[in-house]
Amino acid sequence: MSNSFAMKAVFVFLLLVSAAQAQQLKSNIPYADPPQDRQVLDIYAPDGAKNLPVVFWIHGGGWQAGDKTDVQIKPRVFTERGYVFVSTNYRLLPNVEMDVLVRDVAKALGWMDKHITEHGGDPKRIFVMGHSAGAQLAALICIDDRYLKAEGVSFDVLKGCVPVDGDTYDLPAMIMTAELRQMVHGLPLPTPGHRGKFGNDPKKHVDFSAVTHVTKGKGIPPFLILHVAGHPDTTAQAKRLGAVLQQAEIPVKVFGAQETTHNKLNADLGLPDDAATLELFKFLGPLTAKGL
Repeated sequence: MSNSFAMKAVFVFLLLVSAAQAQQLKSNIPYADPPQDRQVLDIYAPDGAKNLPVVFWIHGGGWQAGDKTDVQIKPRVFTERGYVFVSTNYRLLPNVEMDVLVRDVAKALGWMDKHITEHGGDPKRIFVMGHSAGAQLAALICIDDRYLKAEGVSFDVLKGCVPVDGDTYDLPAMIMTAELRQMVHGLPLPTPGHRGKFGNDPKKHVDFSAVTHVTKGKGIPPFLILHVAGHPDTTAQAKRLGAVLQQAEIPVKVFGAQETTHNKLNADLGLPDDAATLELFKFLGPLTAKGL
């Protein structure tokens, strides 16, 4: 075992064993009235929290799996740095249509807008983050303002967005890439593929793509787009979203993490020597202070 690996293991162990001493966890809080299946969230807050910035986390799982408890060391790391950390569930495919997933996430943010003060958070300083499928949902929620407007939430409360290794910010491009691979190289399509999840309506593919809704002057928050540098699909999608945001004069940084994988990038967020973590807190710091 390398010294670096051993040090990481010790760090994670110390974080986990001491978590209960430094933060309070409130689980399975309904965010809808009446709540449907999975319309619940968890809140992690430092002891004595009051008016702290909030990180809102959206789990991945291919829109068909995953859970709000899939947070690794993030709650501990963020609460130690003076944030309230919220992790939400949402209903999943194939039990509901894709638009329901997006509206569930928006509804959770709507609940936070009204109630996060009761849990020590500042409803005017929200940072939205998500991994994989959660990255697509995070980007869409922070760019297509129809969903939050339906919940009475303004883009003004969003201080930053951090999608982590998503591959569907431009869904038509991703579908075309996958199907071209199949035709040219004979590679099998994933089962179910993006058409199986998003349907066969090209108009919906466009509508569920964050890049479609980027326009200048609508209050889209700054973005940090994290991706695995060696993954062709998430790299292309990160650069595509970054370019569209930049063209609309929205502050954005695209960061490709080296020597990692889709799941490891997510799991390592919070480790002290992790390059993506350093970029993350470099991004959050000025925006957190600016909201005061």
